[in-house]
Amino acid sequence: MTTSTLPFAGTYAVDPIHSSVEFAVRHMGVSLFRATFEDVSARFVSDDAAVRLEGSAPVESVSIRSPREFRDHVVFGADFFDAGNHPTITVSADDVALHDDGTVTLDAALTIRSVTRQVPVTGTYRTPVVALDGRRRGAFELTATVDRRDFGLDWQAPLPAGGEALGNEVQLTAHLEVVEEA
Repeated sequence: MTTSTLPFAGTYAVDPIHSSVEFAVRHMGVSLFRATFEDVSARFVSDDAAVRLEGSAPVESVSIRSPREFRDHVVFGADFFDAGNHPTITVSADDVALHDDGTVTLDAALTIRSVTRQVPVTGTYRTPVVALDGRRRGAFELTATVDRRDFGLDWQAPLPAGGEALGNEVQLTAHLEVVEEA
């Protein structure tokens, strides 16, 4: 059940200082490899009927703890994000459902490597409050799971004793503090 009055009336932009977006994928079958996007922009726009989401992140803003050469050659290279040909990841949703219990659901159009797939997203939201600067701030905690192969991220290597070097299931997590635009 969605809320009868939208708690996010107007337009809210992501506060980049108090927000983060990360992805995690199984590495060598044992641990989760995690990385974040350092440069993320997103807006939640609502009118009387619906809340919409628009967001993007430059691929080259991926931050990982590894030598720069690995990141630039492998992660940004043709086997993975192919940043030279597909520099931006985007997400949009026309109907962000805010439920009375503080949960949120949406069906997002996620575009990676110029491939767009519909992705179910779940999470929670915090109703906006008036902050110290006088503007209203709220928050969204969103999660989704995608198969990286659906976006053309097909690289794989077999492990010597069986199994694969990189998992196909990728967990996406967004912690978004949003501030009302004037």
